Order: sequence, then C-alpha cells, then structure tokens
Amino acid sequence: MTDAAKDRIQQTISENDVVLYMKGTKAAPQCGFSSRVAGVLNFMGVEYADVNVLADEEIRQGIKDFSDWPTIPQLYVKGEFIGGCDIITEMTLSGELDKLFDDKGVSYSRDAADKIRAANA
Repeated sequence: MTDAAKDRIQQTISENDVVLYMKGTKAAPQCGFSSRVAGVLNFMGVEYADVNVLADEEIRQGIKDFSDWPTIPQLYVKGEFIGGCDIITEMTLSGELDKLFDDKGVSYSRDAADKIRAANA
C-alpha cells in the first residue's frame, strides 16, 4: 500500500463517524454483500460516508492491507474497523450493532433495527 493510499484511508475514517468501504455507492451498490450492509445502514438511518473501491484500485487493495481484512465491504465506526458483511449481519440480528452505535454516540433508528430483527426472527 502506498503512503498516499494509507493517508487517504486514515483521513476518511478520521473525518467521518461511520465509513463503509464498498463496491459501488450507498445509492447504487454493485455487489450483494455491499448491498446488504448499505441496506442495513440506510434502513437504520445511519449517516455514513461511502467509498466506492471500484473507482480506485489503490484504495481497493489499500483498504484490505490497512485493516488486514481480505474482503469488501468494510465498516468503520469512529475510526475502528468493525467488520464485513457477515459480521455486520450477525451484529445487527443480535443487537450488538445497536449497542456499538449507542456506545459510540452514532445516531440510528432503534425502531428500524427492531424491524430488521423481527423480519429475520
């Protein structure tokens, strides 16, 4: 990973409370896993920055090196790497994502989170 890519990634996760590195954008995801995580965040009303890794090969590989995580999407909350699609899905269904957002002071709709859990019960 180049220093420039590392600096851009660090700056993005420092300047935004929630960042999703994904394939595509939150309005137009370009893979099922990115779509699932963006869908959860969108439904829960979370304000987040989306970074389309398909638009920049240096960032696409750089984020994998930065987090030491091999897949996309990747969610960061308050500068901390949280995980990819499977982890975010599990955290959403268990209520851990709600707790994380509460602990970190991230605004979200608790009603929407409850609806996701009810629909997947």
